[in-house]
Amino acid sequence: MAVCIAVIAKENYPLYIRSVPTEDELKFHYMVHTSLDVVDEKVSALGKALVDQRELYLGLLYPTEDHKVYGYVTNSKVKFVMVVDSSNTALRDNEIRSMFRKLHNSYTDVMCNPFYNPGDRIQSRAFDNMVTSMMIQVC
Repeated sequence: MAVCIAVIAKENYPLYIRSVPTEDELKFHYMVHTSLDVVDEKVSALGKALVDQRELYLGLLYPTEDHKVYGYVTNSKVKFVMVVDSSNTALRDNEIRSMFRKLHNSYTDVMCNPFYNPGDRIQSRAFDNMVTSMMIQVC
């Protein structure tokens, strides 16, 4: 089960963070913030290696006792971070990858909105509904 989904700007400030148990929201903010160092390490390692630049999925960033943190980076260096409950062993890597692709497509729709200023917090109801459906769907 995805318990937290975050969209982080190129300059490492949050554009959108949504977590399911709201009482643990601060804990998830901390997990997302600490995962940014791992994202930067993986992106710089990918930049040095001659890997396919179209591969945006970073995979598992780090596991904790209760959660697993996954990452994804767009071509414009916007980062998506997803915190998944460790007890869900049925969730496979390709399912996480497809969830990130769905999130990226929805983020692209937000960016195409003429009333959205890039860099502002994402307040789109359609984006929020998509994230909510992803969190419920994975349960």
